[in-house]
Order: sequence, then C-alpha cells, then structure tokens
Amino acid sequence: MIASLLRRVAVVLALPAALIAVWWFASAGSENFYFPPLSTILETFARLWFSPQAMHDAVPSLIRLSIGYVAAALLGIAIGIPVGASRSLRNLLEPVLEFLRAIPPPVLVPVLILFAGIGDEMKALVIVFGCIWPVLLNTVAGVRALDTVLAEVVRSYRIGALARLWHFVLPGASPQIFAGLRQSLSIGIILMVISEMFAASDGIGFALVQYQRSFAIPEMWSGIILLGIIGIVLSVIFRAIEAWILGWYHGLRRTQRAA
Repeated sequence: MIASLLRRVAVVLALPAALIAVWWFASAGSENFYFPPLSTILETFARLWFSPQAMHDAVPSLIRLSIGYVAAALLGIAIGIPVGASRSLRNLLEPVLEFLRAIPPPVLVPVLILFAGIGDEMKALVIVFGCIWPVLLNTVAGVRALDTVLAEVVRSYRIGALARLWHFVLPGASPQIFAGLRQSLSIGIILMVISEMFAASDGIGFALVQYQRSFAIPEMWSGIILLGIIGIVLSVIFRAIEAWILGWYHGLRRTQRAA
C-alpha cells in the first residue's frame, strides 16, 4: 500500500521536478533583465510572499475568489436544475442564456464599475459572471441525463419535491455538476487576476501590474509563480472534496469496469 502510494507520488512529481530543474540550469547565470535566474526569483518569492505583503495582496484575492466562486456555484446549480428539468423553461431561457454566455466577463468590468464601484463587489461580480456558465450548463446536462426509469419510479411513488431533489436529482446530476465546478475553478482564478488589474488598490493582479510598470521583474515572476501554486493547492482541495462527495460514484465506476 505504502509502496503504491509512493509510486503514485513519484509519477505526479516527476514532470514538475524535471521542468523546475531545466528552468534552474537554463537560467543559471542569466544576465537577461527580463528573464532572471530562477534562484533570484525564488529568493524574491520567499522575501515577498512570506511577509505582510501576502496579507495585503494574496488574502484579499483569495477572499474575492471564494465569494465569487461559491456564489456562482450556488446560482448555477439553482438555475440549472429547473432549466434542465423543464423543456418549456429551457426553450424560454436558452436564447438569453446563450447571449449572456457569449459576453466575455472582462469587458463587463467598466460597466460593473459604474454600478458597483471599484470595491470588492465589482471584482466578485466579474468572477460570478464568468464562473456561473460551466456550472449552469453542466447542471442542465446532468439533470437532462437522469435515468428516465428511475424518474418514473420516483414520480409513481409520489415522493415530495424536496426529497426528490435531495435523493434523486442532485445525486444523479452531481458528476456533471462537479465537472462544471472544476472548470469554473480555473476560470475564477483568471478572472480574479483580471478584475484586480482595473481600478484596484490591492490583490495579486494589482501587485503584478505594479511590478510590471516599475520593471520589478523578479517580483513579477514571483507573483506568477504564486498564482500557479494557488491553482495547484485549490485543485488538490477540490479533488479531495470531489472524492469525498462522489465516493459512491467512483466506487460504482470501478465495480462496472471490474465486471
């Protein structure tokens, strides 16, 4: 068991370790102003992001991302379930949803500034608008793909709406819903940075712009590395939550493959 786990860890870390090693040796002794040695970037990273600077920029960014992502998840699921369950509602809302989905969230920043100001509300709304679509569309697809035989059984037993939602609709659509949530997570990180590049006074995106404008290149690269680390950590946390909630689904898949 332990040997198998160690092999899996080694396989996962092999490529990142190789890429870091290549970057380290390729940039060693570099005198290029825009591509400093990796050792210099890592020293700057430790000095910058293990300091009060992290509380000023990284923490507000993570708070905005959390608020926007959770709100988009709840709204996407809440809207997607009735839309997926009702053909007439789907036909009614589909043109509007397709129109809104086609609008790139960054272009809404100037409009949202007019209505919500330049505070955290605007940044959270940008994240919500971009993250809601994968969740909503995957929820609709998951509800539409529910087993029709089970749906008829549930209907014939006159199971109440809340019980049907909790015990049939959500479990049946949850694999698709989590697929949308996984896509939204990466979109949320991108929009978090973009929203902080406009009329902001803190955040990782704001810090990156300031470093770029002041030609603080090692600091700029350290911010980029920080974003990559945040993405990895959030992905690991998401996978752990998904494995916990969808344990029954993955177990069923393994049983089906074994059969």
